[in-house]
Amino acid sequence: MNAKHILQIAAILGAIAVGVGAFGAHGLNELLTQNGRLDTFETAVKYHFYHSLALLLVGILAQTKPSYQRGMSFSAINFIIGIVIFSGSLYLLSISGITWLGAITPLGGVAFIFGWIGIFWTVKRR
Repeated sequence: MNAKHILQIAAILGAIAVGVGAFGAHGLNELLTQNGRLDTFETAVKYHFYHSLALLLVGILAQTKPSYQRGMSFSAINFIIGIVIFSGSLYLLSISGITWLGAITPLGGVAFIFGWIGIFWTVKRR
């Protein structure tokens, strides 16, 4: 994954985070409150947005430091996987009430951790 693709995906995921957050606050507020999952949904949006910003940072590092490309690609892939699994499972759990989705959420958290470790390791080695 090259820097341009990372930056484009970061922009798309950031826009989606804003849209989902706004939709949750306005269009889904009653359902989320009824399901008792407003806090869960907000956590999903926060992590989605934080890691969209982290992905933007990764793209900038990959673009400005060509020697970081491989490590930043690793981190980018993990942040994307983390957003899909962590935030995605919490979004679905919040809306549907299907509680077993909470069991896969930590896998997304592990992907986030790998993404951050990838940044550390890449910078340390270069």
